[in-house]
Amino acid sequence: MKDVTQDTVLVHAGRDPRNNHGIVNPPVYHCSTVLFPTLDALEESDRNTLEGVHYGRMGTPTTFAFEEAAAALEGGYRAVNTGSGLAAIAIALSAFTKAGDHVLITDSAYGPTRRFARETLAPYGVEVEFYDPCVGAGIASLLRPNTSVVFLESPGSLTFEVQDTAAISAAARKAGAVVLMDNTWATPLFFRPFDHGVDVSIHAATKYMVGHADAMLGVVTCRNEETWTAVKKTATRFGACAGPDDLYLGLRGLRTLSVRLRQHQESALALADWLGARPEVRRVLHPARPDFPGHALWKRDFTGSSGLFSIIIDQVPRQALAAMLDGMELFGMGYSWGGFESLILPTRPAAVRSATRWTEPGQVLRLHAGLESPDDLIRDLDAGFRRMAAAL
Repeated sequence: MKDVTQDTVLVHAGRDPRNNHGIVNPPVYHCSTVLFPTLDALEESDRNTLEGVHYGRMGTPTTFAFEEAAAALEGGYRAVNTGSGLAAIAIALSAFTKAGDHVLITDSAYGPTRRFARETLAPYGVEVEFYDPCVGAGIASLLRPNTSVVFLESPGSLTFEVQDTAAISAAARKAGAVVLMDNTWATPLFFRPFDHGVDVSIHAATKYMVGHADAMLGVVTCRNEETWTAVKKTATRFGACAGPDDLYLGLRGLRTLSVRLRQHQESALALADWLGARPEVRRVLHPARPDFPGHALWKRDFTGSSGLFSIIIDQVPRQALAAMLDGMELFGMGYSWGGFESLILPTRPAAVRSATRWTEPGQVLRLHAGLESPDDLIRDLDAGFRRMAAAL
């Protein structure tokens, strides 16, 4: 589709009603075995297992529909599905690393990304180095002849540092490194990685793409055929694939991503403004707020903000924090986000840093603004602060 907006791409990409009896949504193929009518057909399929329907985990029309939609939305060459966001990260990193390589990973990366790098890549002979997410063009001084990958996540997990993606990508590509980026927070609607020099964009599609807290799904979208082939071959070797029902739920979620994300954005900003005026809150960590250190970069590169941000409150005894969190009626405690439900989670950024230090005093709480009424969410938070104060 040419010359249409992303809202229109969301509705139409990955659909082919004419070849599905006029049915609007692609069918869900539950498949393991694929039968070939002749020996010639079998041998032809064996010659290129990356294309077409060969075996269930290699892809079905359901698979291809989701991948086509994801790639069209992001403006990439092609995409590869996985069974979770972490699987997407692990496969993308594995596709471009080997023993003896050096990789640079932002110090603000998602915790499981760090663990995979340290506990899987490193034991297999890949040297893992974490870098300051705010390094910008200065990353050139960290690049080595054997640096194969530079990994970004912007904004960063928990504390939301905004990276200068274009400057980092330019330095990395000049040195011959592949640039990978976790773009889950912004989605392709609010940030376009390939326009800023990224080679491979990674999403925990479990989050905003699915949007309903009911499926595990990941997707890796690639700039060109070379990077797609490397990722697809690696996913094949890992035996990685999502189930057909989760792929279908991903397609369903994409159709409403734009309208949902606008509501997440609006509610999160309303909550952030209210929280910023609370006496208990020391800082609001939201890139779209003018008082955030990375706001200028966010404003330059992003077209919107999602529902996930953090606040720093005064340090309080555990029983006071529990009084606040345990009594929440609308905010649940859980290790995901991007769904219709609002979430709140205490975090410890200092415990997961190595290249930088998190020294700000206070307790960090990560919030996800769901699709409930912002006024109701504010009342829930207000009651929580009152319970906390009463427990002191």
